[in-house]
Amino acid sequence: MSEEHIIRHCAPTLAGLKTGSIFTCPYDDKDELLESLRQLNRKLNPKGLRVIPLRFSERKALIYLYRPNRLRDDLSDNTASRLLEQSGYLPQSCEGCVVQLAKRIRNQEDFPHEIGLFLGYPPEDVWGFIENGACGFKCVGCWKVYGDEAAAKKKFAQYKKCTQVYCDQWAKGKAIERLTVAERNMEN
Repeated sequence: MSEEHIIRHCAPTLAGLKTGSIFTCPYDDKDELLESLRQLNRKLNPKGLRVIPLRFSERKALIYLYRPNRLRDDLSDNTASRLLEQSGYLPQSCEGCVVQLAKRIRNQEDFPHEIGLFLGYPPEDVWGFIENGACGFKCVGCWKVYGDEAAAKKKFAQYKKCTQVYCDQWAKGKAIERLTVAERNMEN
């Protein structure tokens, strides 16, 4: 798996601006991809990130790069917890929620709508998307916005700028470990 691919799709997560990112990664050899993920985890785990495969299909894997401590905080939000419980999750266990998400992704044709909670989207926007059947939103960027439009637009611009800067830095030879911001106050 190309580190450049990760930087293009996950820069805001690497920078600590976003909880998680999901992207599709082509592969020829599943064992080779899994070894690549293990190597990436050795580089990124010390900085508070984890990368896992959520689903494999023919020659493509769905990869989730995330910050577990930040996800734990996000999922403890009252709106997020209620939404997860209604979808059959046990929000008290962050790791259990990730496992449940992977199962739902593997067993459903469409992405489960609560996936936005795992990517750091505002719970009110995830709730709005589910409640409104993806209609009636205020604006669209990385997600459909039902809540604070101004804050969302600011985030969209921040993510776009971050991706541009990270891609530029990568092109100049900066390693992914150097581009990855370590999580503050990590629990060991």
